[in-house]
Amino acid sequence: MISFRDRVRGVVVSTALGDAMGAPVEKLTYEQIKEQYGRVASLRTKWYKTDWAEDARLGRMRGHGIVTDDTLMTVALMNVYGTERRHLDAYDMGNEFVKEIAYRPTFVPELNKEAPVMDRLFYPEKYIFMRHVLANCDPREGGIGNMVNCGAAMYIAPVGIVNAGHPKAAYDEAILFAIGHQSSYGLEAAGVLAACVARAFEDGVTVDDIVETALQLAKDGTREAIAELTAAARELKPYRDDMDRVVKTFQSIMLKYSPMGDDVHRKLEKVGVPSNHYTPSRLWSIEELPMALAFMVLNDGDYYRSICDGINSGRDTDSIGVMIGVILGAMYGVSIVQDDDVELLNGANRLNLIGIADRFCDVAMDMITEDLALSDKRKRMFQ
Repeated sequence: MISFRDRVRGVVVSTALGDAMGAPVEKLTYEQIKEQYGRVASLRTKWYKTDWAEDARLGRMRGHGIVTDDTLMTVALMNVYGTERRHLDAYDMGNEFVKEIAYRPTFVPELNKEAPVMDRLFYPEKYIFMRHVLANCDPREGGIGNMVNCGAAMYIAPVGIVNAGHPKAAYDEAILFAIGHQSSYGLEAAGVLAACVARAFEDGVTVDDIVETALQLAKDGTREAIAELTAAARELKPYRDDMDRVVKTFQSIMLKYSPMGDDVHRKLEKVGVPSNHYTPSRLWSIEELPMALAFMVLNDGDYYRSICDGINSGRDTDSIGVMIGVILGAMYGVSIVQDDDVELLNGANRLNLIGIADRFCDVAMDMITEDLALSDKRKRMFQ
């Protein structure tokens, strides 16, 4: 039996691993990754922008184990739980979480310096500060108007941990919290991923069980995208070594739910041109979560192969890696991760991932113990 602590460690370490492995090729297409790298299968990968003059001038760093905002915001959320030691909602997004990302400096590996996490964040994550601090919004309306993307889902795994074994509670809490950041299918993905992580803590759980949980709870386009991609993944198992075929099939399906395809870069020529990219819809889905689940199904839950396949499919590679990692990390525990990968991640990012996981594990265990005691108390009311 895998202990609760080992599963928490698995989630935390796998967040960093999926993030750091995918970061060097983020936004490249499948074809570009194949042409430039062959196949990314290691943390020791050079960032494709390393020699770009503009990024060198700005001091940006990626590759060789460096994590991005996916990991930093996951740690920030764990810190909020450590402070509050209770379940969270949108008011905590507008209070303690804002303090974590905007006012409490930490080491930001991509910038190689101590800084607020917000200095590194993408615009839809900076939107948290704008809405809650500058606009003084009702916290439960904080996500309204934001660019709909995977930004909330990428750091939501801690919500699954504090609701381990209770996927519906994880879904509900993730929605209540992330509604202060995201809306529409971006918010929905956060709820579903948290539920998948919660289910992954159960002994003997399978990838099919995880997918079943996702389909039971997901709504609208998110549910349809997960159903169609995972069904395709099952049919493609005999051809899993043919990545050209796999990626072409998966991405052609996703076009029905995420219309941008490979057009993920912001360019001067796109300014003022109307499109459906990143806008709310009941019919659409973010790409990262359905793709993550599909690669897990394709590879029967093989940890490294699932993460590597997801990353090599292109586009939002780091977040796909994170989403696969947190689910499988919870399923298998930290022993599934190679020791040298953990060592590299800690060294490159000045982190103690096991220490971070253990501190959060203590908080989560206290919360779950309190939940169980309350459940027993309620049961006695009907005896």
